[in-house]
Amino acid sequence: MTDVHPEHAQLQADRIYLGWQYILLHPDPGPPPKRPSPAEEPPDAAARPDPAEQELLRRERMQEDMLNRPVRVFRMFMLVLSVLILGAGVGGYLAWPFALAGLTAAGGVAAICSYALLQGDRAVKYRVLEQQARNERQREERDKELFRAQEEHAQRYREWQESKERHDRQLTWYAVAVPDEIDRIDVAGGTLPGWSALITLLGATRLYTGGHLTVLDLSEGAIAKDLIELARKGGDDPLVWVLPVDLPKLDLGATLKPEAFADVLAHVVSVSEEHRTTRDLSFDNAILERVLEVLGENATISQVTAALRALAQVGDPRDDLRFGLITATQLERIGTLFGRGVSDRVVIERAWALESQLRKLETLGTQAVRLPPARLRVVSMDRQAGVFGNRVLGTYVATALTHILRQSPASDRPWYHTIIVAGADKLRGDVLDRLMDACETSRTGLVLTYRSLTPTVRERLGRGHAAVAFMRLGNAEDARVASEHVGTEHRLELAQLTETISESLPGLDGGYTSTIAQMDDDREARDESHADLAGDITESTEWGRTADKISEKERVLQRSREFLVEPHQLQQLPTTSVIVTDATAQGRRVRLADANPAILTFPKTTLGELEEVREAVLALDPTARDGEEEPPPNLGPPPPRLDWRKGRQ
Repeated sequence: MTDVHPEHAQLQADRIYLGWQYILLHPDPGPPPKRPSPAEEPPDAAARPDPAEQELLRRERMQEDMLNRPVRVFRMFMLVLSVLILGAGVGGYLAWPFALAGLTAAGGVAAICSYALLQGDRAVKYRVLEQQARNERQREERDKELFRAQEEHAQRYREWQESKERHDRQLTWYAVAVPDEIDRIDVAGGTLPGWSALITLLGATRLYTGGHLTVLDLSEGAIAKDLIELARKGGDDPLVWVLPVDLPKLDLGATLKPEAFADVLAHVVSVSEEHRTTRDLSFDNAILERVLEVLGENATISQVTAALRALAQVGDPRDDLRFGLITATQLERIGTLFGRGVSDRVVIERAWALESQLRKLETLGTQAVRLPPARLRVVSMDRQAGVFGNRVLGTYVATALTHILRQSPASDRPWYHTIIVAGADKLRGDVLDRLMDACETSRTGLVLTYRSLTPTVRERLGRGHAAVAFMRLGNAEDARVASEHVGTEHRLELAQLTETISESLPGLDGGYTSTIAQMDDDREARDESHADLAGDITESTEWGRTADKISEKERVLQRSREFLVEPHQLQQLPTTSVIVTDATAQGRRVRLADANPAILTFPKTTLGELEEVREAVLALDPTARDGEEEPPPNLGPPPPRLDWRKGRQ
């Protein structure tokens, strides 16, 4: 069977991929069984006498000699006596009758002794032959046992070989995805490199399946750099705004109606006031609506701030008149919005607060240019800018996106447009709620990543039809909350490769490079010949370059360890590890995934989920059981080559 390649299965548009799950359905069978063999003997052992038999014969003869020694002595005596009697008879010293009688008696006794000795020799030979027969029978039994053992070994070896082949060619990384029926994905915890891996994987798979992606990066960590490079490698030209530098060329919200624009600006002003009530927002919204009514449609932020300065009686309105930000008629009307000679200190204070906040947006859209279409848009905050100013800008972008989505019809393709907000815990809770509702209504996919589990985040984590993903949680209290959410009874398997790559990756360097600052209508045509997703990941991302240095054996046969979902374990999760929880018709699922996008390039990675592979096995062989049959290597035809511009329907 050939190796399983990731192109043997297709990315599916109705799934949101969050990583890969390391599972060995077939455990390592270990070393092969040892072949039984007899004791080693020299080649000419059969032709040489058996030392054991020779030793037995020697002992038997020695024992027989010791027993027969008196008989031999007595026989010798009888023989000597016979010679003496014969000599006496010949010499005439003894009468022949007596000599013959004595000779007969002595000779007979000697003959009897000789016969006894002969019988003893025969008994020794018999016992030796009998022992040799027993040894031969034992040798035959040993040969039979050895033959049976070798037959059993051959059977065990065939079984081991089959198990080894299944183990070596099995899939090891299975896709972890959630269906597009999910409205939202909440990512709790994580480091900037971990977010980079997850967003690169999720964004690349969404773009590959023909979708559009908007990334609002509030993390100030340039976590979408690899995704941008990957999109460029695939032939797309992403649009990247780095705020506040690119604020003049950001026209987001320019087409909103005055009522919606006033609502957006009211939420922007509230970014610094966490405990403001709905009444406060309504008051600010009322002031801004009346100001925009005076200014007319298509009013700029600079005009709004000029009107607010006039309302708050701050500065000299003649300066704004001279610069053309406001007309004399508008100035007159603003002075009578809340009564001529307004003395309501509340209105003045709120107008002053609104003006001081909105001044950070004065350059918004002042140099708007016609932008080419792009399937990937990234709006980021410059880490060199002020923290508070970045929160204002982030809140504006999120609120403006919310109103645009509210005015859009519901898509017939869920997650066709996906919005990722990195660092969503920097937004107010009501801003998040409105964005969630707008995405759910328009069927726009939404991914929110939270660095910490603040009370605002805890109230919204997993609310509605959402999947929750937990990454490394360094804070002990956050880890405890996450552990209770997942359940400490779950035992998860972690691949050694996940820990190895996480430890070897450097931190994120530098920031984004704006593509808007030098935007030209006549863009240089890109070479769209690079259309292989796996190859682009290897060449364009830090994850791919790091994984490319790992040997093939380490990629496929990783060691692993198991752990329980306990707080101290969540604090020590590898950088790219993601614990994904979602609800299905069969119950709640808890899976551990590795969000490293480079795993897509591994030879034993499949885009099919573990349950899908098992169902495919049972469909082919209804008698199969989990872990007994090799998952099918081909889960569909190879996907067409990647076209980032057109996508695939």
